[in-house]
Amino acid sequence: MSEEAPVTLPAMIAIDMDGTLVHPEGHVTAANCKALQRARDAGSRIVIATGRRHNYAMKVLREASMQLGDVVLSSNGAVARTIEGTLLFRQTMPLDTSRWLCSRLQGYRNALVLTFDVDNSIGSDEPGTLVLEDFDHVHRSIQRWVDSNARYIQRVKPIENALREWHLPIQAMLCGSVERMLAAEAHLTGAHGGTLELFRTEYPARDLCILDIMPAGVSKGSGLETLLARAGLTPSSLMCLGDNWNDLPMLELARWPVLMGNAPEALLRLAYERGWSVMPRHDRDAVAQAIHQRFDAATAALTEPHA
Repeated sequence: MSEEAPVTLPAMIAIDMDGTLVHPEGHVTAANCKALQRARDAGSRIVIATGRRHNYAMKVLREASMQLGDVVLSSNGAVARTIEGTLLFRQTMPLDTSRWLCSRLQGYRNALVLTFDVDNSIGSDEPGTLVLEDFDHVHRSIQRWVDSNARYIQRVKPIENALREWHLPIQAMLCGSVERMLAAEAHLTGAHGGTLELFRTEYPARDLCILDIMPAGVSKGSGLETLLARAGLTPSSLMCLGDNWNDLPMLELARWPVLMGNAPEALLRLAYERGWSVMPRHDRDAVAQAIHQRFDAATAALTEPHA
């Protein structure tokens, strides 16, 4: 009896947004949309795995020909919703941990933003989704993001006053220069006793770093494990595409990890060491190139005779 042919088509494809799927001009190109449809037509499930919260991700995805079967894994794996907004799961940061974090970050509070999963009846964010103490500092660091989200931001001082047992954040975020965020990460590392996960997203050309602070055990990788299990799948059928350190947990999980050429140098070196696929920069339709390469290879493998 001949052996069963190995699985060569990904049953699930998880794709980061900023720096990966989304062009620097802020849209998803026609080539990338076409590649996603090719994958759907072949039976692959599409998951958009992003550090953005759901509704901020949808600002771009609504114009990207997304389909009803697609899933948005947002806030670095804390929340999963269908593309139309139906909640699949949500992870929040415990009250004691949230209070400890705010206290620990006394020297960084002007760079701190708390994110809450606050949707109204029509699936849009409400004011208070984003809470901070110092509007001006955050605005200087990430001006475009603040301008886009101004209607959802509330200034609360002290920021602890935004925390309630029934109103818990899904993540915290620090933003600033790479040097300052590395210092903040070092300040938190080890001190939290395993109650948090820390993920950096670096933009060296802008001297900007985002430090995402997640509940323990929450990452893009953990969120994808949950989605895989719900679909009756395993990581052996998972393809992941990303460009930054917050994508590392899902890239390490996947059978087919793909890194964009615009990734930080240290992450690119890691990818080469591990034999991961490294594509051109994301502004050259690298997502489309990676998907077509994978599906072309799968088609060729399926047409080859097996002993």
